[in-house]
Amino acid sequence: MDGRFRALLACPACGGALDAGWRCDGCGTRFDAPGGVPALRLPADHRTERVRDFYTAAPFPGYPPRDSITWLRARADRSRFARLLDDAIPGDARIVEIGCGTGQMSLYLARADRLVIGADLTRASLELGAEAAARFGVSKAAFIEMDLAHPALRPAAFDMVYCSGVLHHTPDPRQSFRRIAGLARPGGMIVIGLYNAIARLPLRLRRVAARLTRERWIPGDPVLRDRAAEPDRREAWLRDQYRHPEEHRHTLGEVRRWFAENDVDYVRAFPSAQLGGEETGLFEPEQDGWWLEDWLAQIAWTSALAHEGGLFIAVGRRRPFR
Repeated sequence: MDGRFRALLACPACGGALDAGWRCDGCGTRFDAPGGVPALRLPADHRTERVRDFYTAAPFPGYPPRDSITWLRARADRSRFARLLDDAIPGDARIVEIGCGTGQMSLYLARADRLVIGADLTRASLELGAEAAARFGVSKAAFIEMDLAHPALRPAAFDMVYCSGVLHHTPDPRQSFRRIAGLARPGGMIVIGLYNAIARLPLRLRRVAARLTRERWIPGDPVLRDRAAEPDRREAWLRDQYRHPEEHRHTLGEVRRWFAENDVDYVRAFPSAQLGGEETGLFEPEQDGWWLEDWLAQIAWTSALAHEGGLFIAVGRRRPFR
């Protein structure tokens, strides 16, 4: 890992700078970087360790046998959200993806003059991401092992903080958001993906049926139906959506409050929280809505987000320092 990336990192114990040998200039703690992936994770609570063990057993998502950077970008470009995100980010941005998993989004965004750091709790996932970066010849993405409870990242150093499908698997999502909000520079963007409390209801009902029948009968899941001929991908969805040991769900109003508490201005949601609204310009503010429209939009997400398990995106901009 070269100095451009190392300058964006910090000691998870004291926040000090890290030298080329992964020694903290502040407290003297020495870390290691086996396989080129810095191990900057401090001991965690048992709930976090349980989530780490869950993903260590089956890193998610995986890579197919004959992959390439062309395959990765073509696959990501099928997602309207991924295209909107890529279009919205400047070509020279400094980006961190919190909870990057096997790093596919980090590698997708690492183009032009962007620098991307993918951070995750699970080394097995990070090693797959680092191997893919080397295989694809992507030099502008790097990966680190860390726990969100003790970020190994320099505060206010990033133009964009991206964290999707992660906070709702932490013991305290509200506190976890507070930590990631501090990583964005003043004026920087924060993009988070969370399970919506309303749009997640159909899957939660299906999960009851799955548990009662030991997964022999799961009615109405569109993803399982689409993956019926792909046993590995079907199993990955079952594991992630029906067997996860830690899960929370959130309303859009709750996320708006998180933003306000941490000096982050709410920009918009994806899908749009305005009835009939369009998802154009991911970093462009939506018109001010009202609480009833928020609730009606979230009810509509029940259908729109069926293939995402009720996962929605909220975008915010960190306010300038006072």
